[in-house]
Amino acid sequence: MSSCERWTRSRSASRSSGGTFDQEALRRDLARVEADVADPGLWNDPARAQSVLKSRTRLTEEIEAFQRLEKKVEDAEVCAELAREGEDVAADLKEAVDALRSALDERELEIMLTGEHDAGNAILTIHPGAGGTESQDWAEMLYRMYLRWAEGHGYRVEALDYQKGDEAGIKSSTLLVKGKDAYGFLRAESGVHRLVRISPFDSSGRRHTSFASVFAYPDLDDEIEVAIEEKDLRVDTYRSSGAGGQHVNVTDSAVRVTHLPTGIVASCQNERSQHRNRDMAMKILRARLYDLERRKRDEKRAAEEGAKKDIDFGSQIRSYVLQPYTLVKDHRTGFERGDVQRVLDGDIDDFIKAFLLRRTRPAAGGQAEASPTSR
Repeated sequence: MSSCERWTRSRSASRSSGGTFDQEALRRDLARVEADVADPGLWNDPARAQSVLKSRTRLTEEIEAFQRLEKKVEDAEVCAELAREGEDVAADLKEAVDALRSALDERELEIMLTGEHDAGNAILTIHPGAGGTESQDWAEMLYRMYLRWAEGHGYRVEALDYQKGDEAGIKSSTLLVKGKDAYGFLRAESGVHRLVRISPFDSSGRRHTSFASVFAYPDLDDEIEVAIEEKDLRVDTYRSSGAGGQHVNVTDSAVRVTHLPTGIVASCQNERSQHRNRDMAMKILRARLYDLERRKRDEKRAAEEGAKKDIDFGSQIRSYVLQPYTLVKDHRTGFERGDVQRVLDGDIDDFIKAFLLRRTRPAAGGQAEASPTSR
């Protein structure tokens, strides 16, 4: 324990408890929700009970987030106070300030998430573009990147569908990312991603350009109705590939559902029964149809998030260049990073933040008023 932490605990013990106005308002709201939960009659209405429990979870998480932020502010204040008194706490002060800055950045991102489903889980699909093995390998690199990002944020991930490529990589994949704000963050990744590198599959060592599409959809609550008629569906079963690791079931129970009017296809092979796989495939289909209708009503958002674009040149939202130089650049915001490997290892928060800043505070000419500083 650092000197600053010891002083913080000592000072906290002597301070009266209290909080900001926002925290007090949240606590009052939580008290009202807790009263609803304690009402035996609540459980006669399952839909309302589910809504109340979700509210309790959200309010509890908000209060805990405020408390964590307050703790980091207090740590930094104590370190600064000790430094002014001549204590040798320079290293502790830097650590406390860095932790506070990181917490403030995270809180800023959360405040930007104001969409209807931003706070919920996300369904993430990854598909290679034209280019065979090259693009399929690139799609698998993106799959790994998002797994790393999710793990770094404490999200739980289920591989709902994973189709191996013929030689390498993947033909398609679908992930369910569970956790607070998962959809709000991952919607920033929707669009076409471009890779430039010396191909490991080219014996001549030539440079290749590959494309893959990434789309995020909200994991819809059961109370949101999406009209789907049985006559509009084609349901196929197939054997799971098993390439997604221990999370993918290798049986003949995998299900692929095609919505004939739109051509949208949803697959699942993660569950142990054909019935469960069909239910999850229908859940994915509902999310995609819901998103399709919402994009039709909001053409501006569709353009920003890269929807309805070919997986080809000129349509990418972000480029990852490994040769002849190293650079990752987001073409929507202009934000770029030189450490490509770090980005491919899941460090994409700066790109997400730049996108959210651009979306919430557009400046003249459509550029973001501010962008995060490269680390």
